[in-house]
Parts: sequence; structure tokens; C-alpha cells
Amino acid sequence: MSAVDDAAPPAALMPGDLMSRRQRLRLILVLGSLIAVGPLTIDMYLPALPSIVDDFGTTSAAVQLTLTGTLIGLALGQLLIGPLSDAVGRRTPLIAGTALHIVASVSCALAPNITVLGALRVVQGLGAAAAAVIAMAVVRDLFSGAAFAQLLSRLLLVMGAAPILAPTLGSELLRWTQWRGVFAALAVFGVLLLLIAMLGLPETLPPLRRQRGGVLPTVRLYGALLRDRAFVGLVLVAGLAMAALFAYVGGSSFVLQERYGLDEQQFGLAFGAGAVGLIAATQGNVRLLRRWSPQRILVTALIVGSAASVLLLGLAATGIGGLPALLASLWVVLAAAGLALPNAPALALTRHGEAAGTASALLGAVQFGIGAVAAPLVGVLGTGAVAMALVIAGGMVSALLVLVVVVRPGQLAVPEPVEAMAVAAH
Repeated sequence: MSAVDDAAPPAALMPGDLMSRRQRLRLILVLGSLIAVGPLTIDMYLPALPSIVDDFGTTSAAVQLTLTGTLIGLALGQLLIGPLSDAVGRRTPLIAGTALHIVASVSCALAPNITVLGALRVVQGLGAAAAAVIAMAVVRDLFSGAAFAQLLSRLLLVMGAAPILAPTLGSELLRWTQWRGVFAALAVFGVLLLLIAMLGLPETLPPLRRQRGGVLPTVRLYGALLRDRAFVGLVLVAGLAMAALFAYVGGSSFVLQERYGLDEQQFGLAFGAGAVGLIAATQGNVRLLRRWSPQRILVTALIVGSAASVLLLGLAATGIGGLPALLASLWVVLAAAGLALPNAPALALTRHGEAAGTASALLGAVQFGIGAVAAPLVGVLGTGAVAMALVIAGGMVSALLVLVVVVRPGQLAVPEPVEAMAVAAH
């Protein structure tokens, strides 16, 4: 991939337009590696959660707080790294964040107790946030229009595949090592990622295009975003849908392994099968947008998801249908979330195209922040199927209520085509 000139590109020609097919493929591989670090950091240790409970002699709720710590780190990291990368360029925050992720991963593998592990997971999340933010920023630096949407659709496949592979990789690692080995593997991946970033990704934000406004203008911009009722409502909708997703992520290992007796490898397969529905929905969303508006898709997805989540709660409480019925209703909820998660952010971001980077950072922070509350809430309620289903249903039903009462989708004006942004926002 050729280096980017210091001068800003002409309006009609972006730097990525000058790349050959081989250079674009190389870029996809580099950015795909960056995109994968977040899901791997979140999900790879999920099969080991019961083992961590036994090893430290603690509670499942305390162990689920380590997942919360990662989500908090990801949320804070996006708020900090997004504006920072606009000011100093992409490479420095990326390299520093990746190095932080490596150190935190090694430290997690050596953690002496659950408190230290939880704190280190916050740091690990901060480091992982750098890769996710910079990858999306690089795409914005290099591409626009159809090329922008096309590249993001490729990266979306990576974003969908990584959560599927992560628990499966974790469960396979647990055949040969204990839970600490999972964090050692994340450290090794971080080292590879650091080498990829240093050797394969040049600076894509020239000095002339960097922001030098300082802290106060950034704070004022965040304030302006928070005063937009529809924007805030859409961000909450995305966050509540994410809460339902992370309730599943945080509770499924205990429910499927302890209540239904799946081993670590079977859990990895079941978790991956659920994520297939999520991926299929996000990929199908691009086709649906050719026929229906994002508002209509979002409303329909949340109605279906809310109904399926209430059914899930009933099945969990009564035991009717056993594990197959529980998984089937879960997969419908995940598919509905797969449609809601791209469209709610896309509608939000189209309202503030002049501040897309800051709006995207705020959106990501809220999504991971609300998800950080959902994961331990399952543990507080008991880690059983009913507790997981209750939090999932609460997230989906609340998202539908916020959409209807706060956002009012029938009154929502969309100033520009959103198909590309719906692909980008997930």
C-alpha cells in the first residue's frame, strides 16, 4: 500500500482510489486483523468462566465483572482514542494501544486474584479500543462513497466471524491449557498485531488534515450531540440492543455448561451457531435496505426481537421444549439484534455527518457502557437461564419503547442515503 501524501486529496479522488486490487486486499487483511482484536478479547475466555470461578474460589457474578471491565475499557478507550487520533494521527495511538493490550494480556495470565484480573481487563479493553477505533478511522481517511461501503462490508464479515471463532478457539485452547493460557494466546496475538501495524499500515491522516481544536471544542461537540433528542434516543436503542447481546455473552457459558451440561467444546459450537444468525442478519441487512427504509427495518427487528425475548423468558421459566427451544428463541433474538445494531447507529450518524468521528466514538462508548452493566446483572440475578432471559428481554423491550417514545421513527427525517452507513455502523 502506498503512503499517503501530506496534502489533502482532491474532493473527487480519495487516496484509496489510487490503490491496486492487491493493495486493497492487503489493507483489508491489516484492518481485519485490527477489527478482530476486540471480539477476541471479549469472547475468547468465555468457555473458561466457570473454571475461573473454581480457581479463585469466587462467585460467578464476580467473574462476570471481568467481562464488564473489558467493556468499560472499550467504552472509555473509544472516547479518548477517537479525538486523540484526529489530533496526532493514526499510527501513534494504534501502536501505543496495542502495546498496552499486550502488557495487560500477559498480566491477566499472571493475575493472583479476581480483583486484579478485573482491573487488568479494564486496561486490556483500553488497549483493544485503539485497534477498533483506528481501523474505522483509516477507512474514513482513505475511501468514500461506494468504495467506502464496499470495504466496510468486507470488514463486517470479520467483525461477525471473530465472535464466532473466539469462544471456539478458547475452548480448543482449554484442551491443552488452563484459562491463563487463553490470555497468553491473546498476548501472542497482540505481538503479531503490533508487527502488522508497524510494518503494514502507514500513516493515513496527513498533518494538514489533523484537528487542533483542543479539549474544550471536543467537549462542546459532545454536548451538542447530547442535546439532539433523536440522536440520543437512537444511541440508547443501539446500547440496549447491545445490552441484550452482552447478557447472552455473559450468561450463556454458565447457563449452557452448568444447567444444560454442555462441555467447553460443545459450548463453543453452540455459541458459534448463535452468532451465525447474527452474521446472517447483518449481511442480509444490506439487501433489505434496497427495498425498505432503515426506520422500517429497525422497528420490525425490535418488535420481533422483543416478542422472541419474552418467549425466551417464558421458556426459561417453565423449561418447556428444553435446550432446543431455548436455543431457537435465542437465535431469533440474536438475528433481530443483527438487524437493529447496524440500522440504529446508521440513523444516528446521518444526523451529524459533520462530526461523524466524534458521534461514532460516543455511540460506541454508550453501546459498550450499557453492555458493561448488562453482563454482571445476569450474575447478580443468579446466572441461571431465567436471569439471562430476563436481562435479554429487558434490553430488547426497553429498546423498542425508547424507539417509539423518544425517537418516534415516523417523524425521523433522514437527510442522506444510509445504506453505506448502515453497513459501516455495526
